[in-house]
Amino acid sequence: MGERRRALVVRGGWEGHEPVQTTDSVIPFLERNDFDVRVEEGTSVYADEETMRATDLIVQVNTMNTIADAELAGLVGAVVRGTGMAGWHGGIADSYRNSADYLQMIGGQFAHHAAVPAAERLGEQSDNYLDFRVSIVPEQRTHPIVEGLDDFDLHTEQYWVLSDAYNDLLATTQIVHRDFDAWHNSFTAPVVWTRLWGTGRIFVCTAGHKLNVLEEPSVRTIVERGLLWASR
Repeated sequence: MGERRRALVVRGGWEGHEPVQTTDSVIPFLERNDFDVRVEEGTSVYADEETMRATDLIVQVNTMNTIADAELAGLVGAVVRGTGMAGWHGGIADSYRNSADYLQMIGGQFAHHAAVPAAERLGEQSDNYLDFRVSIVPEQRTHPIVEGLDDFDLHTEQYWVLSDAYNDLLATTQIVHRDFDAWHNSFTAPVVWTRLWGTGRIFVCTAGHKLNVLEEPSVRTIVERGLLWASR
């Protein structure tokens, strides 16, 4: 057996994303893959330099919250030194809206998810659940995170993400235009990407609104592979 690595799970924020349930579901996978796992219910640990230097992988599911300057500096510093960072949905792509530096490091920010027609809305989360396809980027089909996977369909929130060309894009989705939408044409949005920051690796999957989405076989495979890929 090889030397065990250290994973830090940082979770919190909006409970609708089930931060405890979703992170609990990946901890056994990490432990089977030789990680010792520490769980923190907030971001103060990011300011603990000793802990961050010893961490090989950060798994973050912390939607919308704010982050203190010292915590952000500790997080960015750890990634630059080689700590991997990984997460899904709003827990990584809609965290710390007060921080441009965080957005720059992660490479994508949630902006919107389309809703069903107004007459069908019930005032519940399901108002934003649509049927859509996730397409593996053809030239990335041999990447270890998506290798052997086919395009797949989901019924959940479809994230409209603001991103940049520095990302290594692995999977996308087509956001369609409907007669009642304010935008004028359909376009492609990122679903899965990686990003290199300093000597660290970043993995993001925008699917994973709740545990049931994370348990979709293709999503689960992508997330588990992404965790391993990102780790130091």
